Amino acid sequence: MTAAVSADLLDYDAVLAKFEPVLGMEVHVELHTATKMFCPCPTAFGAEPNTQVCPVCLGMPGALPVVNQAAVESAIRIGLALNCSITPWGRFARKNYFYPDQPKNYQISQYDEPIATEGYLDVVLDDGSTWRVDIERAHMEEDTGKSLHVGGATGRIHGASHSLLDYNRAGVPLVEIVTKPITGAGERAPEVARAYVAALRDLLKALDVSDVRMDQGSLRCDANVSLMPIGADVFGTRTETKNVNSLKSVETAVRYEMRRQAAVLLSGGEIIQETRHFQEGDGTTSAGRRKETAEDYRYFPEPDLEPVAPDAAWVEELRGTLPELPWLRRARIQEEWGVSDEEMRDLVNAGALELVIATTEAGAPASDARSWWVAYLSQQANTRGVELSELPISPAQVAQVISFVTDGKLTNKLARTVVDYVLDGEGDPEQILAAHPELVVVRDDSKLQAAVDEALAANPDIADKIRSGKVAAAGKIVGDVMKATRGQADPARVKELVIAACS
Repeated sequence: MTAAVSADLLDYDAVLAKFEPVLGMEVHVELHTATKMFCPCPTAFGAEPNTQVCPVCLGMPGALPVVNQAAVESAIRIGLALNCSITPWGRFARKNYFYPDQPKNYQISQYDEPIATEGYLDVVLDDGSTWRVDIERAHMEEDTGKSLHVGGATGRIHGASHSLLDYNRAGVPLVEIVTKPITGAGERAPEVARAYVAALRDLLKALDVSDVRMDQGSLRCDANVSLMPIGADVFGTRTETKNVNSLKSVETAVRYEMRRQAAVLLSGGEIIQETRHFQEGDGTTSAGRRKETAEDYRYFPEPDLEPVAPDAAWVEELRGTLPELPWLRRARIQEEWGVSDEEMRDLVNAGALELVIATTEAGAPASDARSWWVAYLSQQANTRGVELSELPISPAQVAQVISFVTDGKLTNKLARTVVDYVLDGEGDPEQILAAHPELVVVRDDSKLQAAVDEALAANPDIADKIRSGKVAAAGKIVGDVMKATRGQADPARVKELVIAACS
């Protein structure tokens, strides 16, 4: 095969004028079972390297695997939620390859008999339209270990001085979900890719089978991209961009590969079937290794494991445990709250929807909960450089702050100060008010009246305007009183006292 001709990226509109993109999405989901797929080792993220291993997951001679029933149950529930047929009888296989991240030199997976086949997932695009993504299969397997390449400039093996291996992740239960080719998306192909992964993430979270943390690798996306000339019916050669770890990056990687491949093809080059690495810094992809075929892996049935044969009654029992699907729940909540499609998309895109729902379930009005999470708390998340859900404040604590404002114990300004204290780890809102009584709204009218009288005396011209009927002039006096009371006064009550004093 000839090497690809080096070329600049092609303009996106020019790509679409010449080619039809074809996508295939492979998403690996780490299940949050307590133990690994074939052994009793724990699966907690972040443990000291190589402390969660045993003879089974290290592939020691004579160590025999045993299937994790909870993982099989989660895989079946995933298949059912994706509208798949559940395979009544299937075997595990050995996928043979040599790479230091898998100490056995093979991976136990499912090959020709996956647990779930022939499904679909309807995803909502940015304009509210729906796109159906057909699912080819979902199969169970074990995860590999993790390599850390030290000494190079890119963090990859090329140029590294040495590599460190952590086998804690080796053997963690995985479900790989593979789509059928996604065609006909045209210019919206990158958006469809992002929307699919987002919808799948929401579904898996609702099923409570994984924490779906892309930043920690518990949800990993491989994006397959190829181009075929407009009017052709044979797919082009595909590339597979591996382990893209954010929704935005999924969209960026697909768009980049479309532009790169088009430039290569129009320059007379050929696309090499290979894996590629996504560079988060500049949104580009770089060549990895030539892509193996199934024959290269020399699959054969795993001799140490019994076939998986889920009873039909058990499958139906698991079907009954499926939660309300996220998009149906979203539509119901949108109707209950009376918000527009645009407002709902903003909540989803901000990662605020579930937080707002939890805040309302803790007793806060939906409008107040939306305002706090989308406005002030989103600002705090941006300032701290974290996801909204990672802020150290719970929906129940936000609901408590909202109740203090509703009851008149706090003003909105003072409430933000209380929230800041919560975010800084000083306790819950009740504890903070006990430790900082100066934050509580002054309810003593005699104290407020004294502050009002002092402000009026210092501003006789403003007092005259109010007496002459120019009520808007009271704002200056209210501001002075708020300043004098360090924001602890109720501005509405202060205004009443100002008007009464000038009557």
